[in-house]
Amino acid sequence: MFIEQAFNYLHHSWRYLLGTIVIFIIWQLGTIPFAAAIFSKVLMDGGDLEALQEDQSLLMKVLDPNLTLFLMLLSFAIGLFGLYIWLKGVHQQPMKAITTARKKVDWQRIWFGFSLIAGTTLVLTGVDYFLHPESYEVQFDLGSFALLFILAIVMIPLQTSFEEYLFRGYLMQGIGVMTRTRWVPLLLTSVIFGGMHFFNPEVAKMGPILMIYYIGTGLFLGIITLMDDGLELALGFHAGNNLIGALLVTADWTAFQTDSILKDISDPSAGVDAVIPVFIIYPVFLFLMARRFGWSQWREKLTGPMKTDPSH
Repeated sequence: MFIEQAFNYLHHSWRYLLGTIVIFIIWQLGTIPFAAAIFSKVLMDGGDLEALQEDQSLLMKVLDPNLTLFLMLLSFAIGLFGLYIWLKGVHQQPMKAITTARKKVDWQRIWFGFSLIAGTTLVLTGVDYFLHPESYEVQFDLGSFALLFILAIVMIPLQTSFEEYLFRGYLMQGIGVMTRTRWVPLLLTSVIFGGMHFFNPEVAKMGPILMIYYIGTGLFLGIITLMDDGLELALGFHAGNNLIGALLVTADWTAFQTDSILKDISDPSAGVDAVIPVFIIYPVFLFLMARRFGWSQWREKLTGPMKTDPSH
């Protein structure tokens, strides 16, 4: 079982509690280059730093979009490296042990998760563009898009992998070890994951109801991790969601403001749009994955007691 693997390594509670703090600090230290670049550019241009503090969406417009994207995602790459060092040095646990319970990482599962959400996003966006062309502006520029594409395929998987390894890997196993349960880490990591997105500009624009989407997405990713005994599907799904989103559509009110193909110029409003993925699309995805990978024993894998006793 995925969570029980942690019992084979150094898994004292203090290691996870301190590790969560240390990894978070390392992650946040990675934001210093972005903050320094913003600060320098504003001072050079004689801008108003106070205005940036009052309206954080203006931060995305200070630098070139591609440079902004790179510096924003750099912190996640640094956080991923910090998690790797802590895991190896303090828990004496290899990355594979928080990646999968299989003998080796299943890349076919990663690509399945990626293809499922990427294909769905492309189809739904295409349909919406056909039905509501007035809501979009084509802003494709070959030079800028080519650079965005290179940056995105390198940096976005690092960002999404860090989030998966932190929430569905490290914290899922750590909380599971400390509580000897599966349902507690499933729920807690989903709420924490959603809470980390509370300060995204999308929430400020569309309202707190959008948290249903973020927490629901965390719950979906947690369920497929526990049911499949590994992160592979979640790693692929998360990367596909963010990568295709960054390349395909941007908006002035999103966390990623990129030189994408399309720009959403509509006035966003959260309501049914925030719950459709959680209550309609994600259940369909769960059904497809369950059929594809032969999942069974749902109650045992999601809420059943631990079967392995601590070995350290």
